[in-house]
Amino acid sequence: MQKSDVTVVIRYEAKAGKAETAVRELTELINTVVKEEPACRGIWLHQDTGAPEKLLLVEHWTSQEAYTGPHMQAPHLTAFVGRAFEFLAGPPEITFWHGVSSATPER
Repeated sequence: MQKSDVTVVIRYEAKAGKAETAVRELTELINTVVKEEPACRGIWLHQDTGAPEKLLLVEHWTSQEAYTGPHMQAPHLTAFVGRAFEFLAGPPEITFWHGVSSATPER
């Protein structure tokens, strides 16, 4: 990880009965972002095991500015935001993180 790299953690909540739709829509958006935005280093979508309407995105970007600038203005993201009210209970909670330590198991 580069010093300027940032991890973006985004929490969503789907409307009742709309978790599958939210997962489908987010998966489509993720695939487009990863394909079309070179500043994105990867995105992982997680679903709460006890409350499937709770969704968590963990995204890695080259910088916070890349996320808050060009990414937030990308046509695929603005289109997603425009239809998100149909399946999300409200706006997401977005936080920014930088790595300070890591470990992987030796196998």
